[in-house]
Amino acid sequence: MPTIYEMKENRNNIGQQLKKEKNELYQMSNDTSVSMEDIKAKKDRIGDIEQRFDIVSEQLNEAEKNQKAQAQKMQSDFSRLDDEGKVVKAKAEVYRHMLAPNEYSKPSTEALQLLHAIPAGNESGGDELLATNMIKEVITAPTVTNKLRELSPVTNIKGLELPRIMFTIDDDDFITDLETAKEVKAKGDSVSFNRFKSKLKVEVSDTVIHGSDIDLVSYIENGLKSAAAAKEKRVAFTKTPKVGEEHMSFYQTGAITEVTGVDIYNAVVNALADLHEDYREQASIVMRYSDFIKVTSALSNGTTNFFDAPPERIWGKPVKFMDGAVDPVVGHFAYFRLNYDGSTYDTDKDVDKGIYKFVLTAWYDQKRTLDSAFRIAKVAPEVPEGV
Repeated sequence: MPTIYEMKENRNNIGQQLKKEKNELYQMSNDTSVSMEDIKAKKDRIGDIEQRFDIVSEQLNEAEKNQKAQAQKMQSDFSRLDDEGKVVKAKAEVYRHMLAPNEYSKPSTEALQLLHAIPAGNESGGDELLATNMIKEVITAPTVTNKLRELSPVTNIKGLELPRIMFTIDDDDFITDLETAKEVKAKGDSVSFNRFKSKLKVEVSDTVIHGSDIDLVSYIENGLKSAAAAKEKRVAFTKTPKVGEEHMSFYQTGAITEVTGVDIYNAVVNALADLHEDYREQASIVMRYSDFIKVTSALSNGTTNFFDAPPERIWGKPVKFMDGAVDPVVGHFAYFRLNYDGSTYDTDKDVDKGIYKFVLTAWYDQKRTLDSAFRIAKVAPEVPEGV
C-alpha cells in the first residue's frame, strides 16, 4: 500500500497530465486541419484520465481520513498512561494542532493543565506561545552538539539583568584582580541582556505528524534543540560577527586578553597562568580536537603515552572540544551565559510535498559578564634574536 505522500505524488502527476491533455484539446479544436475523429479520441483520453484522477483522489481522502481518525484515537485517552507518557501525549496534541489546525482540534484541557499552558487569546496574557515548560525544555535542555551548554548557565528569563560579579563583601576592597576592577569601573556593576531574533526551523513530514506521539514530539524537539545549539556555537566562535552581535563572540576584537605560546600546549599553559586565581581555580578549556591531538602527539614523543589519558591530565582542567574554537578559549565559563527572552511559533504546509513547517522564533542573547574571567590562547612562535 503506497504512503499518503506517494499517493499525493501520483495524484499530482495525473493532474499535470490532465492539464496537458486539456491544453492540447484546446489547440486541436482551433485547428481546422485536425479531424473530428482525432478530437473525439483526445476527449476520450481526457475522460479516462479524469476518472483515474477521481479514483486516486478518493483513495487519498480515505487514507487521510483513516490516519486522522487513528491519530485522534491515540490522542483521546490519558488515563492508561504513566506521568511521562501523559506529558508526551499532551505535547503531541499541542504540536499536531499547531501544524494542522484544520485536521486536529485544540489541545484538551488535561493537556493544557499538564503543560501549564495558557490558551491563545486568554485574558491573563496568553498569546501564540508554546507552553512555558515546553519552551524551557527546548531551549535550556543540555544537548551534546553545543558543549558550551555543559559549562555555562542557560536561562529563559525576560529582561534579564545580572550583577557583573557574583558576590560582594561589605567594607572590603574585595576585588583583588586589577583587570576585573578596571572592567567593572569601565562597564558598570551590572549586565543587561538584550533580544536578538533567531528563527529555528523544523520540517515535519505527513508520516511523522500522523505517526506516534513520541516520534512526533522527539522529532520536533530534537530538531529545535539542534537548530538552537548550531546557532549558539556558530555565533560564539565567529570571527566575523553580524553588526550588533559582536559581543556574543569570544573572538570579539579587543575584548578578551590574548596570551601567546610557542605551541598550543604552551599557549594554554600561559593562558591559565595569566588568569587571576579566582577564575583559574574554576577554569575550563574549549579547543579544537585536532589541536588537542597535536598536543598529545608532541607530549608522547615516543616515550609516554598520552593518547589514552583523559584531557584533564594534560592541563589539570576540564577540556571541551568544539571545532569553532580555532584559538583555545580558557576561563571560568560561569561568567558566560545564554538567555532566551520570549518566543513565538509559526507554521506552514507545502501541500504538494506533504511537508509541515514548524518555525520557532526565539529572542536570545549570549554574553560574558566578565571578559577578565577569560583568556584566548594563541600560538606565536618565538623569533630568534637578531632576526
